[in-house]
Amino acid sequence: MSIRSLKRKFPKKDQPKTPFFVSIAGNIGVGKSMITTLIGEINGWQMFFEPVINNPYLEDYYKDMTRWSFHLQVYFLSQRFEVQKRIIDKPASAIQDRTIYEDVEIFAPVLHRRGCMDDRDYENYREVFRNMVSFLQPPDLIIYLQAQPETVMGRIQNRGRGCESDIPLDFLQDLHAAYEDWIERAPALCPVHIIDTEKVNLRDDDQAQVELLEMIREYHLEKHERQGG
Repeated sequence: MSIRSLKRKFPKKDQPKTPFFVSIAGNIGVGKSMITTLIGEINGWQMFFEPVINNPYLEDYYKDMTRWSFHLQVYFLSQRFEVQKRIIDKPASAIQDRTIYEDVEIFAPVLHRRGCMDDRDYENYREVFRNMVSFLQPPDLIIYLQAQPETVMGRIQNRGRGCESDIPLDFLQDLHAAYEDWIERAPALCPVHIIDTEKVNLRDDDQAQVELLEMIREYHLEKHERQGG
């Protein structure tokens, strides 16, 4: 179904007026940016993407994770905190490619366990995050896109970003295990909806796209009604 057809099916005028904040979570290459774009364009929401194209550390990081992991994680944390500030300062419905919680729950611990971030840097990083927590606004909904490491490896290779060409499979496997652990705890923050992207083709399946948008609209309406809208 085209973007135009989906916009007709989900007109912006029918959205609840209460601002709604959705975050898309998931491993590298799972399809977060595509889903962020789909939801943002159809609903006319602010879209916040992970800083990849102009990231000053990413290329160096993939060449030498031990040297650059702390720098990259602090950069991501800073960028995502800035998104949080923008969402709080100007309340409006928004969709975010990767949550700030994934930095501290997934990537930093995995890098620490793999010996790419030493104890001193890891504890420093976690302390920075702890100091930010009181200023954070959890999403109203996290959508977790799930796929096996071998599947996301194939997707990474297909999209052909040069800096990602040498990502090892065992790194994706470690991230996947951390995601599977975290997603069981994530409902303490907000509602979580899991989509197995190996069974549900959100890129090409019109019905899957409609069901995704309907699910989000239902959560949005529930929030609106809770707040007396």
